Amino acid sequence: MLTYLRCFPPPAEPMSKGPVRRYGLIAALTLLLAAAAFLVHATVTTANAVAAKTLCSGVFLSRRAAQHLIDNDLRPDNPLAPFQRYSVDSGSASTSFLGLWTRRAIYRPGLGCTLLIGVTEAELRAQPVPEPAAPPQPETPLPTSKIDPLLEFAFEEPAGAHPLRTRAIVIMQNGQFVAERYAPGFHRDMPLLSWSMAKSISNALTGLRVASGALDLHQPAAVPEWADPRDPRHAITPELLLRMSSGLAFRESPATLPTDALTMLFRRPDAGAYAAGMPLEAPPGTRWQYSSGTTNILTRILRGTFHGDLRAYWSFPRQALFEPIGARNMTLEVDAGGTFVGSSFAYATARDWARLGNLFLQNGVVNGRRLLPEGWTRFSVTPAPAAPHGSYGAHVWLNLGAQAERQWPGLPDDAFSFQGYEGQLVIVVPTYNLVMVRMGLTRRGATWDPGRYLPAILSALE
Repeated sequence: MLTYLRCFPPPAEPMSKGPVRRYGLIAALTLLLAAAAFLVHATVTTANAVAAKTLCSGVFLSRRAAQHLIDNDLRPDNPLAPFQRYSVDSGSASTSFLGLWTRRAIYRPGLGCTLLIGVTEAELRAQPVPEPAAPPQPETPLPTSKIDPLLEFAFEEPAGAHPLRTRAIVIMQNGQFVAERYAPGFHRDMPLLSWSMAKSISNALTGLRVASGALDLHQPAAVPEWADPRDPRHAITPELLLRMSSGLAFRESPATLPTDALTMLFRRPDAGAYAAGMPLEAPPGTRWQYSSGTTNILTRILRGTFHGDLRAYWSFPRQALFEPIGARNMTLEVDAGGTFVGSSFAYATARDWARLGNLFLQNGVVNGRRLLPEGWTRFSVTPAPAAPHGSYGAHVWLNLGAQAERQWPGLPDDAFSFQGYEGQLVIVVPTYNLVMVRMGLTRRGATWDPGRYLPAILSALE
């Protein structure tokens, strides 16, 4: 029996808890470092993409000097600026982080600048280009106006606060330009970035396709990802997309970095497809949530109404909207997949934005010609049922609700607006038959408040 037991080794002693804890700590630390590395890489490469796209569009669409744009747009309020390297050539712009993680954007006439994401430059340049537009003529300067001093006041910087950086203000009343002012280095013929004011263009383009019979607002949206009737997203309609009431999960605000909005715009080749892949968080039509993703789903749907004719789709905004309203300096840019980034990437002069606002003010009619469908402005300014305090219509901000709930309590309740990041603004005030445009670069919690300036301007005009 003793001999038999000697054939087997004695049982091992239980492993002490010390090595287990060390291995667990090492694994946790490894995961933490990997997550941190991913976050740093994502943040830096996204920042490089933002800079490359901004630099490209600023040079080739705004026609600004690269160094002026770098010094005044890319470096202020940017902690990565000391480490970023910028480059511009004859048809593109790029940004790197100390020579690493370079992001590049390519310029194409009629389409603006597109980031190289999942596509090569050769592939982009092989795509058919839209029909060339007639070169815009320089705008005629306005005579001196009695409200010019008020516009000068609207350019003042507050003492001891973050800069407002107002770059352009234009006032239009009764369909005529009555006053304008520009910051040094900017002028009436310079297209500037819209950010989310581009959503008003997407609204108008949708109305034009509805008028042509190519799109029905109330039928399930033609989105491949939602084609199965068993998919609850199948119930989403173009109208719900316009009213920001799709119920899709999409994070616009920077609660996590990079946000869904930044990922969609600067890290994915197809903005609409990225947004369309989001799951539902609420039944369609029951919850309002501001989402740039829904706009890019919409412009992807509009592309589908052209049945594969990419050149016709690309020429559509200029031929059907920009040229009829006289906005010859307006460009809507595309993503790497060729779809308009209708949420954010439009360039136009302040006067052109006023012309678009005036189209809505005149109920879709320009020079006696009906452009948008009958009742389209009324539809656009009808509050979305799910929007808080009636503050949002169909890709249009409203000034409704109780006095304390309004965005601008000092303005009439029929005022509506197109708004964009960094203080881009078109305010339409039907009571006074007036449109005001403000463009700038307002960051870090500062706010350019039209309520400080517009009442005095309205009073002077009266």
